[in-house]
Amino acid sequence: MALITYLTTIKFGFGEFAGIEADLAALGVAKPLIVTDRGIVAAGLIDAVGKKAGRLKEAPVFSDTPTNPTEEAVEAALACYRRHGCDGIVAIGGGSPIDLAKGVALLATHDGPLETYAAILGGIAKVTASVAPVVAVPTTSGTGSEVGRAALITLKDGRKLGFISPHLIPRLAICDPELTMGLPAWLTAATGMDAITHCIETYLSPRENPPAEAIALDGLTRAAAHIARSVRDGSDRDARREMMMAALEGGMTFQKGLGAVHALSHPLGGLKQVSLHHGTLNAVLLPAVLRFNAPAAAAKYREIRRVLGLAPDADLAAWVAELVAILGRPGTLTAMGVPREVVPAIAAAATLDHSSATNPRPATAADYAAMLEASF
Repeated sequence: MALITYLTTIKFGFGEFAGIEADLAALGVAKPLIVTDRGIVAAGLIDAVGKKAGRLKEAPVFSDTPTNPTEEAVEAALACYRRHGCDGIVAIGGGSPIDLAKGVALLATHDGPLETYAAILGGIAKVTASVAPVVAVPTTSGTGSEVGRAALITLKDGRKLGFISPHLIPRLAICDPELTMGLPAWLTAATGMDAITHCIETYLSPRENPPAEAIALDGLTRAAAHIARSVRDGSDRDARREMMMAALEGGMTFQKGLGAVHALSHPLGGLKQVSLHHGTLNAVLLPAVLRFNAPAAAAKYREIRRVLGLAPDADLAAWVAELVAILGRPGTLTAMGVPREVVPAIAAAATLDHSSATNPRPATAADYAAMLEASF
């Protein structure tokens, strides 16, 4: 086992979930709420794994987490939390249950409404250390939300906003690659591309943070070397371990900020007319964003090519597009079912997203519209 303390405490390794009973006791959590989704429940993971530990056996379970977490779901889970007198949360699943758990942990100790705490509405300073404790148990290798300070939640009016604070970082992340062994190939690919996007975008962020940049490059190297293997053979333990570490490292680098890919994928993820997987969206948008940012980050592009073992003049956008094709994932917004008429609204929303501020090249609504058009 590797015990890491960077932003929070992380237990990493096969079989680490088995110790969650002692972990909850150490955090002083006596009555946890399990936040997950229906897919995790249907897969039997809650019964087979999550309910083995003592204080989880009788724990209430909220499993109605949407693909993209919503304010309504936060309120429903919060009602369950209060009804059962819970004092902490165990989030089991991908980024959606973990982000939802952060929203519940926030409102369990802070007066609403939820939008009060949105980053772009001045909410960062309003989040205090009283946030209820969250233990994050990722079952995918992609979002890095288990160590991230942000939660992305779609409000009732359709805005998908970021809620950001160091107090929202889970108190403990249990990263057990065993829990990803049954992940379908398509989801392995989609979440893996999410991890790759995180590592690239945070590395390119103009904020100065060399340690985070080193972590981002290491995560990118691991993911690029193992994503195809993990998709091809879901039982490949080494590939599963490396992808989980890559996703974790992508989350560790969030402190530098993301960029235009996420500025676009956040409002796209809030669309009502189509449900879009975040990782797949990022993979589709990344080539156009890389082409847009190239003039502003030449030295960093050279370093990315170096760690990927590419030629000095290789086209990074083409490399991403080819990898997406190899993984069998959609390569365009058209293939994902995104209607073209949303372009103006999404482009305008992207300029207001918190991730836009850390893109290496400033982008206008017209720039974002062009990136979207290039992705159809």
